[in-house]
Amino acid sequence: MEIITYNDFEKIEIKIGKIISAEKVLNSDKLIKLIFDIGAKKQQIIAGISAFKNPSELIGKEMPILVNIKPRKFRGIYSYGMILTVDVNGEPILLHPEKEVPPGSIVR
Repeated sequence: MEIITYNDFEKIEIKIGKIISAEKVLNSDKLIKLIFDIGAKKQQIIAGISAFKNPSELIGKEMPILVNIKPRKFRGIYSYGMILTVDVNGEPILLHPEKEVPPGSIVR
């Protein structure tokens, strides 16, 4: 494990996003396109969780997302962030706030 400085950590921006749209990515067994409300704007994220989660069950869920990571292209679709999950034996377990919070709330 690489040790980072506090200055490195300060560069990471994690916010709570609320999923407003979720759909499987065409021609992919793993990918789901998620649209998050993060307060002042919407953010599209591609996540490899289709084998474990049904897109329709994700609508309305709040979760922490990394919002300031360099965009990546998956199957021709850009992802502008990353969801944060817990890996339990290869299965992604979604993280949620204890209670509902405003979309865009900063995770510290």
